[in-house]
This record gives sequence, C-alpha cells and structure tokens, in this order.
Amino acid sequence: MKKTFNLNINSKDALIITDIQLDFLPGGALPLKEGDQVIPIINEYTKAFMKANATIIASRDWHPENHMSFKAQGGLWPPHCVQTTEGASFHPDLKLPKGTIVVSKATDPTKEAYSVFDGTDLAGTLKENGVVRVFVGGLATDYCVVNTVLDALKIGLDTVVLVDAIRGINVKAGDVDKAMATMIKSGAEQVTLDDFPEPDTLPTGEGLEEGITDGSLSKVETKKKARMRPKGAYNQIRRERG
Repeated sequence: MKKTFNLNINSKDALIITDIQLDFLPGGALPLKEGDQVIPIINEYTKAFMKANATIIASRDWHPENHMSFKAQGGLWPPHCVQTTEGASFHPDLKLPKGTIVVSKATDPTKEAYSVFDGTDLAGTLKENGVVRVFVGGLATDYCVVNTVLDALKIGLDTVVLVDAIRGINVKAGDVDKAMATMIKSGAEQVTLDDFPEPDTLPTGEGLEEGITDGSLSKVETKKKARMRPKGAYNQIRRERG
C-alpha cells in the first residue's frame, strides 16, 4: 500500500509500546503465540524514535491480585501481570531508553482497562509534551492495541499502527482481522519498518536499558550518543523480519 503521509519522525511524535511483559510471552501465564518476535522490531523502532527525540511510552498491565478480569473473580483470563511479580516485568530483551515513560494500567480491581489511556494520565502527558501523532505497537492486537488506537483517535491524535510489531490472541477466530479492520476504518494508518525512510545513522544499543521503572509522566530529554552504523545492519533486520 502506498503511504501518502509524512513518516519523518520528530519531537511531536510518540511511540507507544504496549505490554511487552513476560506473562504475555512464551512461557508466561497468558502467552501470545510468537509474541516475542515483535521485540527486535520494536527495538528498531525505539532506536529511531530516540534519535528523533520523540516521546517513548511503555505500558504495562499492573493488576492487583483480585482483579476482575481474572477467572477467580468471574473474568475471562487466568491471573497475569500481577503487580510486582516476575510475570509483570518487561521482557529483558526489550530495550527502553532512559526517560521512557512507563504507564501502569488496569490497577483498579473493579475495572477492566485494555487501553493505555483508560484510567491513566497519558492523554494529558502527550498534550503537555506537544505530541500530535502516536505510533502504536505491542500486545495484543485484538485487546490492548486496538483499544489504545481507538482512544488515541478519539482524542484527536493522528494514529499509526506498526503492523509488523503487533501480535494478537484470537480468542475467537477472526478477532485479529476484525481489530485491524476496525482500526483502519476508524482512521488509523498502518506501516512497517520498510515504509520509513532509511536513516543514514541509527544509534546502537548504547543508552538503552531494560526494566525501566515508573517515573513522573513528563518528558525527559534523552541523552544519545549516536554512532555510525552501516546501512546493511538496518537492512539485515528487515531481511530477518521478512
């Protein structure tokens, strides 16, 4: 599909990484098939957004033990991403830069909250930081991703789905396709790494960390030390992904 909108990332953009937590990945309490395959792709996006001084958001389910979504309370899911447990941790291969804003959601035991905007201050934080466009990737396409995308559109943000950096659950056959159709029909754009202009340089892993903890919801200027890297390394990621 030909992209007709500007894909040059700048400080008015934000990357929203949804729920790359151990419980949603192979071996976790509620694993998504091939969920871990989005991690190296998200890391590539993160490098590009960090280089552009864009806002980077990492959301996480942060459930109390008695959350209403759990089967013991009559919900749909097994216990997962319970606050402070190992399963609620970000995957160690997810590289988040210093200054990443971590948003904890679904913290009210009486309320489900799939969207990163639901019950959080994220909308205000993005406005404060001058963000007008968000790029959304992560888990799961048919739950947290679709709800986050729809809420972003509702508050007037230009919204882009990173289709190579999402995976779904498909509790019912066709759920993922339905979620994708709903996002596009509602006005979201869809892109992959291949759609972006190939940068002459991208920062290496320097300055990226794992397991960033909660901080204040304000933009933190990231110190970056960019190194020259051959274009071939960027292309290699694309070939491996394809």
